[in-house]
Amino acid sequence: MNYFKNYLLLIFCTIFYTKSFAQQHKTRDQIQIFYYGWYGNQATDGSLQHWNHEIIPHWNNPKWNNLGHHKGGDDIGANFYPALGNYSSNDPKIIEKHMKMMKDAGVGVVVLSWLGKDSFTDKSVLKYLDMADRFNLKIAFHIEPFYKTVTELRDQLSYLVKTYSHHHAFYKKEGKPLYYVYDSYKISPEEWAKLLSKDGEKSVRNTELDAWYIGLWVEKDDAAFFEKSGFDGFYTYFASESFVFGSTTSNWDYLSSFAKDHHLMFIPCVGPGYSDTRIRPWNEANFKSRDNGRYYKNMFDAAAKVNPDFIGITSFNEWHEGTQIEPAVPKKSGDFTYEDYGKDPWFYIKETKRLIDQFLKEK
Repeated sequence: MNYFKNYLLLIFCTIFYTKSFAQQHKTRDQIQIFYYGWYGNQATDGSLQHWNHEIIPHWNNPKWNNLGHHKGGDDIGANFYPALGNYSSNDPKIIEKHMKMMKDAGVGVVVLSWLGKDSFTDKSVLKYLDMADRFNLKIAFHIEPFYKTVTELRDQLSYLVKTYSHHHAFYKKEGKPLYYVYDSYKISPEEWAKLLSKDGEKSVRNTELDAWYIGLWVEKDDAAFFEKSGFDGFYTYFASESFVFGSTTSNWDYLSSFAKDHHLMFIPCVGPGYSDTRIRPWNEANFKSRDNGRYYKNMFDAAAKVNPDFIGITSFNEWHEGTQIEPAVPKKSGDFTYEDYGKDPWFYIKETKRLIDQFLKEK
């Protein structure tokens, strides 16, 4: 009898230890970086895309209306200037360089911004998947708000799954894709529930469209949205500390507790800084200095402290908002001097690697 009890105890301890180890063991797939494939140039695409970004009007102050576009070339819609110049997101050589940079930065999953079937961002998805596979990276998708109804989104997701989900580099967690859904608040939680709840009239659950759906948490009262909508979790996206409730690191303990209480995933997002006055000249209030890497470190430390399911990095190459870690170089164009990273254009690739390696070592 004692032998039998000891045997059962041994089995229990083995299972408990294995489960505990699995919970503590961290992988690079937990670090997911937002990537933008919307840039174009004349040589590859026949026209400039995004480098010649418009100067965005203010929502209620006409002083900032009709300021036009940047021209591209030396004059781009960004406060920093890329080391690779006005590149094309459809150029295989650029895709290869970017994948190598992200591999060198230590991330595991590249979250590709996607604007639907036949969009500019869909043209080279297979190239991205193939190149990611070469570097042992995975591709997830950041669903932009290009759709107007959940029915339209369902049709678009059907295309996405049928076209790409068979690919080895298509990221899946426990056999299901993971989708970040930007500006999810623009559709009511009741409408989302039709798509995301098990009994919804357009439910994706237990179909080929089932996935981990991650909505965007913006304001504090978004708690009600996530209680009703059927999302599997939420992320904060914005790299500007205190811009909104979700991007305020002092609120992440609350968000983490809410996620645990409601059996949801919480994905805090971190960035190296924020600088977007080339396209929003009226938005100086949300500027966040990089402070030679200290801003990035503080945000990353705050994310690691809440022991999240994943950490999102905003971003690899969102140049318009100045959140990129892609190498930037010093440059002057007319009277304007671009910001830069100091002596080392690769500083933020290296710093990302250091921060990720530190996170993976922590128990």
